[in-house]
Amino acid sequence: MMPFIAVLVVAALAFTLGRQRALALRHEHGRYALHSLPGFHGSFVALWALLPGLILASLWFVCGPGLIDQQTLAALPDALRNRDASQTALLLNDIKNAAHGLMVGSAPDAVIAAGAKRYLEVVSQGTLITTLLTTLAASGGLFLALRSLRPEFRARIHVERAVRRGLLMASTVAILITVGIVMSLLFETIRFFSLVSPSEFLFGLHWSPQTALRADQVGSSGSFGAVPIFTGTLLITAIAMSVAGPVGLLSAIYLNFYASARFRDIVKPLLEILAGVPTVVYGVFAALVIAPWIRGWGTELGLSVASESALAAGLVMGVMIIPFVSSLSDDAITAVPIALRDGSFGLGATRSETIRHVMLPAALPGIMGGFLLAFSRAIGETMIVVMAAGLAANLTANPLEAVTTVTVQIVSLLTGDQEFDSAKTLSAFALGLVLFVVTLILNVIALQTVKKYRETYD
Repeated sequence: MMPFIAVLVVAALAFTLGRQRALALRHEHGRYALHSLPGFHGSFVALWALLPGLILASLWFVCGPGLIDQQTLAALPDALRNRDASQTALLLNDIKNAAHGLMVGSAPDAVIAAGAKRYLEVVSQGTLITTLLTTLAASGGLFLALRSLRPEFRARIHVERAVRRGLLMASTVAILITVGIVMSLLFETIRFFSLVSPSEFLFGLHWSPQTALRADQVGSSGSFGAVPIFTGTLLITAIAMSVAGPVGLLSAIYLNFYASARFRDIVKPLLEILAGVPTVVYGVFAALVIAPWIRGWGTELGLSVASESALAAGLVMGVMIIPFVSSLSDDAITAVPIALRDGSFGLGATRSETIRHVMLPAALPGIMGGFLLAFSRAIGETMIVVMAAGLAANLTANPLEAVTTVTVQIVSLLTGDQEFDSAKTLSAFALGLVLFVVTLILNVIALQTVKKYRETYD
């Protein structure tokens, strides 16, 4: 952290010196002598100080831990250094825990204590050397940039070019991360399908991924039919959207066309607070309040209701995602030009006719975006489902029974120590890839729907 702080301090100093240098040049050569504003000169010098310092600090951030581990192990006896990789990793972990005071139980032995002392010394020396080097590199860039400042220097062009390249790099990194995620899912899914038939996974009706580790092990059926999981995911998501969609959209319409300004200023922030409540709170509320209430209600009507049901999870999840629909729909409706509304009223249309035939078609892209965001939030929710709907992979369309979702199964399959050569663990990646493909298809359908029904106005 210290190298980055040092670079930022030098960059701030560089901006100040560059700006002062530009002001001095303007005072010396006249008000209109400078090609660029003084702020661009300061930014140019700050960039020259920032880039070399950040490169060195990033190299230390990436390579430093490995160098520290090597120097720490070099100080240990030969008998400890020549062990296998797993034992060496455990030894290094004990040394680091002792260095940070995280040892549990008895005090560390002499070897670990000496290693911890050496570890702290290497960390301190490495941080100090890296801080000095990054400071020198940033200072060198500062002075080189200051020397290039002239009245005719095109600082604005250089700064804008650097910013444009930075934005291009950021977008490239985002694309590469997405590609990396998809490729990792695809690679592990191919490994899974080499162990389990794709037809069994996509069309099988029984999910029990407990594969046997030994020939005599019982209770491990190893069935990977994912249809019950997909059905449970769609069922809970449909219940949630049936709550959030109408309530969110109608709330946005009411706040825009019928509510007073004072009522809108009070209610809209209250709606948006729902998005900030932790999901575990919603899960506790669903498990302790909504699920018992639904079960009692069902018992009075003579219905069989499970203690954990899709209806309880879907209702609470729908309340949670109301702000995603209402806020984005409200913003989309507000962004429609007021002239369209006034023109509709001028032609004699009523308020409801204006909403249905003018405002909603014009705001359709934003409204569709809100629904898609809410759908993605619902389909990716885990905590509420675990606490209110359970882990049972039941193939049912009855909302009063316990079901599970794709995300819950992914968490349960990847929790704890896992072997990534087993079909059980690899099935989590197959579930993730299917979820990704389904979400992509829904986005494409939504874009086509918007393109087909969107109204265009000059």
